Amino acid sequence: MDEDLISKKDLLEQTGISYGQLYRWKRKNLIPEDWFIRKSTFTGQETFFPRERILERIKKIQAMKEKLSLDALAEMFAPGGGKRISKADILKWGIASDFVLNFYIEQTQAQEQAFPFEEVLAIFLLEKLLHGGEISLEEGKMLVGLLQDAEKSFATEGTNVWLIRKFGVSTCFLTKKAEDILFDREAKVIVSLDLMELSAELKGKWL
Repeated sequence: MDEDLISKKDLLEQTGISYGQLYRWKRKNLIPEDWFIRKSTFTGQETFFPRERILERIKKIQAMKEKLSLDALAEMFAPGGGKRISKADILKWGIASDFVLNFYIEQTQAQEQAFPFEEVLAIFLLEKLLHGGEISLEEGKMLVGLLQDAEKSFATEGTNVWLIRKFGVSTCFLTKKAEDILFDREAKVIVSLDLMELSAELKGKWL
């Protein structure tokens, strides 16, 4: 099944933005090129967007554009980043607690005093899930292993992280640009997170 779409006309009406704003944000890379989907309709070619993702992205842009420049917002929504963040800043900016940071270091045997962006994103993910009580420490270890195996490839547009349980047994995996996933009805989805949205939230800690 195709992802739920919204037409450009309905998007502009629902969000109150103009045609010019939409395409300016596209030129500034605040909205990905591949979210502009051309489809044939009875009136000709029309542009559609993935409904949930575009509405969430525009909501964030509208909330933050008074505080941040469009260039800063583009950096926030861009995949990955060359920034390295020290242990002290991870704690100071509220990215993770001392417990979660030390848990990550213990699992990865990291020796660095500063972490690349992708590792900080993994730490931030652990913080949200462990402190939210959504996963156990054993499941946290499994997630760390998955993200290490994926290396930098997980911090890209359209990537989701999943954790499911069935009869008390957990597994986790990454999907890229997945439209619909059908699970066994006895499996419970514990975690389903868009890593680019999480990345934007993380960058908001210092931008």
